[in-house]
Parts: sequence; structure tokens; C-alpha cells
Amino acid sequence: MDTQSSELNRVLAAAAAAAPRLAETTPAQRAGWLAAAADALDAAAAELIPLAAQETHLPEAPRLRGELARTTFQLRLFGDVLRDGAFLGATIDHADPDWPMGPRPDIRRTVVPIGPVLVFAASNFPFAFSVAGGDTASALAAGCPVVLKAHPGHPELSERTGRIVREALVGAGAPEGIFDVISGVDAGVEALKDPRVLAAAFTGSVPGGRALFDIAVARPTPIPFYGELGSVNPVVVTPGAVKARGAEVAKGYVGSFTLGAGQFCTKPGLLFLPEGHGLDDALREAVRAVSAQPMLNDRIANGYQQSTARLRAEPSVTVLAAPEEAGFEPALLTVRGVDFRKAGEIVRSECFGPTSIVVTYSGQDELRELLGELEPGLTATVHGEESEAEDLRAIMPALTRIAGRLLWNDWPTGVTVSWAQQHGGPYPATTAPTTTSVGTAAIERFLRPVAWQGFPDALLPPPLREANPWQLPRRVDGER
Repeated sequence: MDTQSSELNRVLAAAAAAAPRLAETTPAQRAGWLAAAADALDAAAAELIPLAAQETHLPEAPRLRGELARTTFQLRLFGDVLRDGAFLGATIDHADPDWPMGPRPDIRRTVVPIGPVLVFAASNFPFAFSVAGGDTASALAAGCPVVLKAHPGHPELSERTGRIVREALVGAGAPEGIFDVISGVDAGVEALKDPRVLAAAFTGSVPGGRALFDIAVARPTPIPFYGELGSVNPVVVTPGAVKARGAEVAKGYVGSFTLGAGQFCTKPGLLFLPEGHGLDDALREAVRAVSAQPMLNDRIANGYQQSTARLRAEPSVTVLAAPEEAGFEPALLTVRGVDFRKAGEIVRSECFGPTSIVVTYSGQDELRELLGELEPGLTATVHGEESEAEDLRAIMPALTRIAGRLLWNDWPTGVTVSWAQQHGGPYPATTAPTTTSVGTAAIERFLRPVAWQGFPDALLPPPLREANPWQLPRRVDGER
């Protein structure tokens, strides 16, 4: 049931009360809490996975089992981040009367938790981007209470997962109010407007994310809103790659854009192939080998059918492989580069589902022009040969401009959780292109830098004290 205002007020009050207590905890304490939550979720797998399958139509194995494993892995990985301590960015400049800018005072800098965070769960990843997903894990690791707005696509799973996480955290010693789940559109908007919420994170559609972003920045006191919205994720295939392994590329591409019924934010939506590529038959064969898969819910299914119908109605677009009528089977369309440029947004926008478009280009000049007109996204992929490096160097600036992650001879679906991962990009991929929502750097979104100037050692936070009690990696007087 939707969370009522009175209950929402209780949840927000508890989060606000917990925030200063959380800010005083050590990284080691928080690492222990995250491990306890991960252990509890693993122990409940036999209950949670069938419930997720029932509400989302996703298969239990390998999809949901793998996704739950990813979820608990990233909780534990943030424990490693906390134990490492580098995320605090502890920096000390001792007083220096001979500093070239004039006498320098003693000044020390680190980061502190930003405060209560509102997280909007995603529909397409009921574990990894949902209740105990990456936004929740990174905010808790930062020392922030989390209020999780559940997605209506899996309400029972959200409620049960939330209860498990909350009980595990508090049972491990975390303060009451560290984590709770709310439901309903109105409750989510009310929470976003509440002055006790100091940051928000979202994974979902461009219209939904933009509406929430506008609310967040229109508040009397605006707050950071970390939205991961939409992405087309272009793939460029060079003549050399077509010649060397064209059939393999065709099969891999179809496997990527149909994975999970095309309901991934990293689904490759555009495949740029050189004219005369000769891969039509290989592409058709690969598409026909993929069966229809159920969509996550009726709203997404209806939106997908409408999007594919509009694409197929575009005069310059031809069907390469698709069912007679727009259904849920994979569909692959094709358009010439010159027509792609004229067709406008209809062929350049994200189609959430198992449909993709092949765009043929006449040469490097046209390819650069096409890439230069694309909307930014999460990823951009190149399938090429190292012998073509000189030609490819000319298009790399265009790819870097539009994507947060570049791939070489790989596929964008499947975003590993690691120290070097970047899952973000310029708008409309995200509302905060300098951040990531996946990987250890995600913790940085929920930390605020503070400098202490001239304070006695006893009043400094532990990361900045002279004795370095937590034994952190630090920069002292410019030296690491």
C-alpha cells in the first residue's frame, strides 16, 4: 500500500535523527553493517528469488540468481572501500610561513556524509538497482541514512527485501532510522521535497527522472539529484572488423540487444555498419534464433509496442528481421546514414525493449558526422582491428563526447562492479555526468568535502589527526 503522510513523516524523522549518529561511526563499523546485510540477503535467496521471478517475469536462473549475487557482492565491495580509506581523501597542509602565496595556515580536508538520501528503485533490476542496490549500498557506505522509494513493478519483493536489510543493519549495531522503505508516487515526491532529504538517486526513464530532477533543484534549498535516465549506446563496426569476423560481430550484437528482452539501460540501440557490409543474412539468422521474452510489466510492454510501431512507420526505415506485426519478438530495422540524419528523434531515441537499428555509413567522413549528431549516453562501442587505429583515432573524440564508458571489441550489456567502473555520461544519460552509479566511486556522490583550518588536534576528525589513528592513506604537505 502507498505510504501515508504520517508514516512518511515518521520515516524521515528517524532518518534525520540517525544522520548525526551515522556521521560519527567508523568506516570499519559501516563495513560490518554492510556485510551483515549481504549475509542476510544471501540467506534469504530461496525466498527472494522466486518472489522476484513472480513479480518481474524474469527467469530465476541464471538471471535473478546472478543479480542477487551481484547485489551482495557490491555490498561487500563497499566494505573493502571503507577499510581501504582512500575514499576519505584525507589531505593535510601544515602551517608554512614560507609558502609562495604568503604564510599558509594549517588546513586539513576530508569528506563527511551528506545526510539522509532518498533512493528511487528501478524496475528492470529488482535486486541490483533496487532496494539493496548500488545506490543504497554506496549511500550507506558513505554514512548516510537511506529512504528507499520502492518500484511498483515488484512491491512484495521490495517490502520483504527492505525488512531483511533493515533488520540486518540494526541487528549489527546500526542506529534505528538508518534504512526504511516507502511506496507510492505521491510519497516519493513528498519525500523529495522534504528538507530533511539532502540528496536523491534515481534509475529509470528520461521523463520520470527529469521530472524528479526538476523538483530537486526547484526546492527552496536545492539538493544533488543523481539520475540515471536513458541511453542509446551506439556500436561502430569498421570495415576491417566486418572482413575479419563479421558473422561473429552480428551474432554478438543480436545477443546483446535482446538480452533480458532489451530491457537494459546499456542495450546497444544503434549499429553503425559500412555500406556493403554483407551481414544482412547473418543478422536475420541471429534475430530469428531468439525467442520472444516477457516484458517486465504491462506499462513497459505497451510503451515498447508503441515505440516499435512508430519506428516501422518511418518511411526511410526498412525491416531487416521482425514479426509481421509489432509484438514482443526481437526486431532489427535498418536505415541509410543519409536518411538517419533526416529522420530526426524517432530513430535516435531509446527504444526500451528488444529492437535495434542498423545504420549504414558510406565512409569515415559520414561516420564522424553521424556520431557528431548523436545524443550522449552511457556507452559507445567500437568493433575494429588494431591495424585501423589511425582511422579510428579520428572518431574517438566524438565517442568520448557522448559516452561515459567506451568499449573495444566487447558489448555494453553486463556492467561489472569494480574499482575502475564508470556508469554515467552526459545528459540525458545522467543528470550528473561527473559521477558514476556503479563501482566503488559511487560513494563519492554522498560525501561532502569540508576543510578544517587552524583547529587543535583534539577537535579534528580522526582522518585528519596528526597520529593518523585509522592508518589512512593521506596526502601530507603535497606528498602522498
